[in-house]
Amino acid sequence: MYGPEFAADPTAVYRLLRESGPTAPVELAPGVRATLVTGYDAALHVLRSPETFSKDPRHWKDLADGTVPADSPVLPMMMYRPSALFTDGEEHARLRGAITDTLARVESGTLRGYAERSADTLIDRFAPLGTADLLGEYAQVLPLLVFNHLFGCPTGHGVRLVEGMSGMFDGVDAEKAYELLIATLLDLVALKRRRPAPDLTSWLMEHPAALTDEELIHTLAVLMGAGTEPQQNLIANGLCLLLSDDRFAGDLSGGTLPVEDALDEVLWTDPPIANYAVHYPRYDVVYEGTPLRAGDPLVVSLAAANTDPSLMNRQRTGNRAHLAWSAGPHTCPAQGPARLIASVAVEKLLDRVPDIELTVPVEDLRWRPGPFHRALAALPVSFPPAPAVERSGNGRSGDGPPGNGRLGDGRVDGLEWSPSEPFPPPAFEPWTPEAGRPRSAWARAAAWWRGE
Repeated sequence: MYGPEFAADPTAVYRLLRESGPTAPVELAPGVRATLVTGYDAALHVLRSPETFSKDPRHWKDLADGTVPADSPVLPMMMYRPSALFTDGEEHARLRGAITDTLARVESGTLRGYAERSADTLIDRFAPLGTADLLGEYAQVLPLLVFNHLFGCPTGHGVRLVEGMSGMFDGVDAEKAYELLIATLLDLVALKRRRPAPDLTSWLMEHPAALTDEELIHTLAVLMGAGTEPQQNLIANGLCLLLSDDRFAGDLSGGTLPVEDALDEVLWTDPPIANYAVHYPRYDVVYEGTPLRAGDPLVVSLAAANTDPSLMNRQRTGNRAHLAWSAGPHTCPAQGPARLIASVAVEKLLDRVPDIELTVPVEDLRWRPGPFHRALAALPVSFPPAPAVERSGNGRSGDGPPGNGRLGDGRVDGLEWSPSEPFPPPAFEPWTPEAGRPRSAWARAAAWWRGE
């Protein structure tokens, strides 16, 4: 489940694996064996049975006995850390409670305002040019702006955090990427100890769960991971579907955009996290005739389970029984905010730049390798050039969303902001064709923060 062949056509792999039943043996990386759960009912059984299947990787026998190489590229995504993602029972409840309580303090109106202004700002940069890479210049940067502002990340930290997380998902220099992620989070925690502020990082610190610094760092890593890499994939995969699927083309040209329908379809067929939700049997069990050994990793294929042939007769539009957000005690606690940001991103783009077309056939788009995610490498498009939006002195367009904050005076919807922090005022000149674009996605993000 690694390399460009799997990334190019994972559905063919899932189809082959289903011949073995609802579970099948796979190799996640060289020397890393696991069982992939491809059946919908089997996935629900694993996800909803914590008494039988643990999330704690300390049960992983092949890791404990040295069978898994110490430098395996999947280890940073699978090894134990003290966070809600890798714990069970009371410990999981305590750590998850800190997350859900903290996320509950972010009002949806505030989050929508951040997403809309971030979207407008990014669109202003490429709209006059008539071409763009909607991954590197939009889907990848928008959640970075929103989440790093909510977390109170200083300039530059956001780029390093997402670069680290992306490297872990790709499995390329994963150990180095993990070290970058943790080092950056250590810096952020140290900063917030000195200068707490009304942001998610500071709120986690003051939560009654009394997280240790180690728990805090890994909780932030989970939140950053969930809010950036999967979020950009949901936005990009949704845009890709809308621009390439004939079922949506008529609605697009007619001006009634079925954004929610498109997101539902993506979450069913191309979920941004395709294979993860790793569990470990607490003891030897047999599922539909297949023995599952204690301590052997069970990787739930959210993508394969969602496309289980037994579900093909079900109506998908408006049906949210998919497993893209997982299920059971480890269901994603941020699915509401994630869906809101993705909806705003797609709606804003197609409202401002309605006549977008892919510049390559959809079958020629490249997908990033890696066993865990479903992620485009680029999403090149063209469109009639559109003007940037004129903004008032507070950085918002005259017909922008209502809000009680002003960018110009250092407050955005109640949160403090200063010019050295990562939500710079969006009133600037867009790029010109003569100026060109940085080639690297990370260079684009860095250039954005520098105001270039």
